[in-house]
Amino acid sequence: MTQTAILYPVFVQVALTFCLQAWMRRERLGALRRGELQYKDIALRQQNWPPRVMQISNAFHHQLEVPVLFYALVAFLMITSQVDVLFVALAWLFVAARLFHAYIHTTSNKQPHRFLAFAAGSIVLAVMWVAFALRILFFSTGAA
Repeated sequence: MTQTAILYPVFVQVALTFCLQAWMRRERLGALRRGELQYKDIALRQQNWPPRVMQISNAFHHQLEVPVLFYALVAFLMITSQVDVLFVALAWLFVAARLFHAYIHTTSNKQPHRFLAFAAGSIVLAVMWVAFALRILFFSTGAA
């Protein structure tokens, strides 16, 4: 397995983020064009957007929170040449959980289901970080 194999789930996560950003932009501009609010209503980041716009915006913003730890871990895995089948599989699980979370967030938005998807991704990511830390702390050869 090549070290770059872990980048495929990263590409999917990045694509999800950009798709949600475009969707958010479209929803926001649509609300402004329909006259549902004016620029002065949101100029200082006030939360005056209509509920559907907020729903999509929140889904986008959630992609800028926990996934940052995923991106950092992937970079560290690559720098230290620790990418293997375990980390690639876990990366795909994390991204699948993020996709499911975004799907729930932008459709039914049922909090218990959304929480479970969020928790699943967070647990997978925590497992990845612990496995990486253990490898570096206890199994590293110390060779640079």
